[in-house]
Amino acid sequence: MKKSLLVLLVLVLGASMCFAGGAKDSNLVLNKDKPLVFFNRQPSDPVSGAIDMASMNWSDKTYYVGFDAAGGGAVQGKLITDFLAAADPAVIDRNGDGIIGYVLCIGDVGHNDSKARTEGIRKALGTWNGSTDPTVKKDGSVVVGGKTFKVVELEGKAMTGTDGSTWNANAATEAMGGWATKFGTQIDMVVSNNDGMAMGCLQASNFPAGVPIFGYDANADAIEAIGAGKLTGTVSQNVDAQAAGTLQVLRNLLDGLTGADVYTKGISVPDQYGNKITPDVEYKADVKGLFALNGPVNASNWKNYTAGTRDAGIKKSSAPTKKVLLTIYNAADNFLSSSYLPALQYYAPLMGIELTVVQGDGQNEASCLDKFTNLNNFDAYAINMVKTNSAPDYLDKLKY
Repeated sequence: MKKSLLVLLVLVLGASMCFAGGAKDSNLVLNKDKPLVFFNRQPSDPVSGAIDMASMNWSDKTYYVGFDAAGGGAVQGKLITDFLAAADPAVIDRNGDGIIGYVLCIGDVGHNDSKARTEGIRKALGTWNGSTDPTVKKDGSVVVGGKTFKVVELEGKAMTGTDGSTWNANAATEAMGGWATKFGTQIDMVVSNNDGMAMGCLQASNFPAGVPIFGYDANADAIEAIGAGKLTGTVSQNVDAQAAGTLQVLRNLLDGLTGADVYTKGISVPDQYGNKITPDVEYKADVKGLFALNGPVNASNWKNYTAGTRDAGIKKSSAPTKKVLLTIYNAADNFLSSSYLPALQYYAPLMGIELTVVQGDGQNEASCLDKFTNLNNFDAYAINMVKTNSAPDYLDKLKY
């Protein structure tokens, strides 16, 4: 009898423990159901540029945060044509041949942002021929100081490093040295898809002094170069709005917000903590993306973009601390390492977010993907891929 009672007691306790364990497990949030934000590199086809909506529709907690790439390309194009319109033709046309020749540093032919900038530049100068392929362009025209000049893209080249990394500043230095030797005084202007490559061009020992050069990103060193008269202009993609926007969307999702509240609270209206991003951003429902707007930077306004300025609309909140795993595709990327990451690290603690950052090498997806681990330890994820078509590889690790 005693033995029977003991067996019964063990069975009851075991069942109770199994029930408790089951109840606890039922309250766990599976990784696939946690907030996920892709940032800076939009999931897309590297050839067609089509947005990977299968990945964006992974869950109702999946979003993208970046900047208005197409609008940014147009801003850069106008920055260039506005400069030329006010310039002295005798100074710009260095060899007096009646042609404005330029060389173009392309970041990555498979990256939507790079494509948009190349398109914006070529459309502004009339050299657009329906393709962002470096070899597909036509002759254009532009007004310089009231006089119309023919425009020729002498050469456009994707800046890929010897290690396979794209947007490579060292590759731009080498290319610029070759261009200066090859084209000489035919080069009247240098244009780049980003500041890192533009600054790389300036490092070439034979860079033609005084030739206008335009970048994109408004990195700290580029802003200083504009102030020093070395760089002619760049475009600000509002890095603080992007970084704060990435974290704000995650914060909203972590706080259980749904629907329009996810992309409006703290962005277009104050959130429950009283925070609100100051710069204008735009939400595009068709791609589930939040986009910061762009602005031109040149000798007239560069002081407004000097380092150290942060968004006063974001202050320390009482939000409960949550852990976020964040990947950056390339530890050597100038924009992400010198501008984006410092902004993330500034705003994260204000929003109650504890960041764990892992960085790749810019060429192999595995350099990021292999560090995308211990996923159960985090409450949310922010992904910046090496290749824009790699989103499914990350999602595959979040299935469980």
